[in-house]
Amino acid sequence: MFKMYSLKDYRFRLCLYVTALTVIGIFVIGSARESLQNKQIFGMAAGIVAMICLSLFDYSLLLRLSWLMYIGNVVLLALVIFMGESSKGAARWIIIAGIKFQPSELSKLVIILFFAAFLMRYQEQINTFRALSVIAVLVGVPLFLTLKQPDLSTTIVTTLIFITLLFVSGISYKIVGGAIAVFLPAMIVILYQIMQPDQKIINPYQVRRILAWRYPEKYPELAYQQQNSIMAVGSGQLWGKGLNNDSIDSVKNGNFISEPHTDFIFSVASEELGFVGAATIVVLLMLITLECILIARRAKDMAGRLICCGMAAEIGFQGFVNLSVTTGLLPNTGLTLPFVSYGLTSLVTLYMGIGIVLNVGLQRKKY
Repeated sequence: MFKMYSLKDYRFRLCLYVTALTVIGIFVIGSARESLQNKQIFGMAAGIVAMICLSLFDYSLLLRLSWLMYIGNVVLLALVIFMGESSKGAARWIIIAGIKFQPSELSKLVIILFFAAFLMRYQEQINTFRALSVIAVLVGVPLFLTLKQPDLSTTIVTTLIFITLLFVSGISYKIVGGAIAVFLPAMIVILYQIMQPDQKIINPYQVRRILAWRYPEKYPELAYQQQNSIMAVGSGQLWGKGLNNDSIDSVKNGNFISEPHTDFIFSVASEELGFVGAATIVVLLMLITLECILIARRAKDMAGRLICCGMAAEIGFQGFVNLSVTTGLLPNTGLTLPFVSYGLTSLVTLYMGIGIVLNVGLQRKKY
């Protein structure tokens, strides 16, 4: 269970990057919503404890529980649909034993761990129709339950994580090419259908978000959130206006940024810390993602490699989408910024994932 590891193999750089990014997030959250700062500090403390414990726990033993984790994940996602707490038209939280948490955040980690074990076990059969059919069903169940909340953005990111796992596991390039040949035309047709007035593919509020992003001048009442975010990002200039400032020209102080502590926290960081602070956040996200990939290269087995690449995909893709939304490159999705945005479930599960990645690094392949 707990082994004796060599201290020189412990990736302290990764711990430093994660801690630094979280500390920046705590300061920005304190400026955006002071009442939530202490909760985020508690989440960081709990996350660090979980990270250290899991970094010393043999991940191979953890993967033996993969089916139990998968079934538990499906049950939790189903409970959200039937007894979840609603907020802004979506039910994404449940309360168990007095603890409120978001199962879809935990689901991303569970899917990484489950398919790390599953794909390693069936690596030789990965390119067969039977194996791919079983895999499609297994990933389809949690994705469907997440989509039903509804949580399209998390469903998309989870799908990208799964595609990364499938690619790293060694799926044939012929299958990849065939999937792309089918996917691209299908996406064009779906996008065309989505823009039709009577479409039933996505919810009406999701259509309005896309239209507001594409035509902000026609939908100012819906586009103001993203437009104000872009304004805040640019107003910080080089060094920013300072944390907790009382500047009258602050977009945040004027309450023009919705969800400043979660979805649009990068806007607050950019306005108050300037280009230097915003660039620091982006660089730290890149370094964390890169460090996970570097650890994957030295993993002792396929499962370890998949865990590291899965965590790299989660942090990289989710970070990219959040930054793209706050800068107007993508329509509003409701995704948080890893390690920076407020959210105890997200923060603790990310730390747990990093802890498992650290354990993979401690058991690296010897040359």
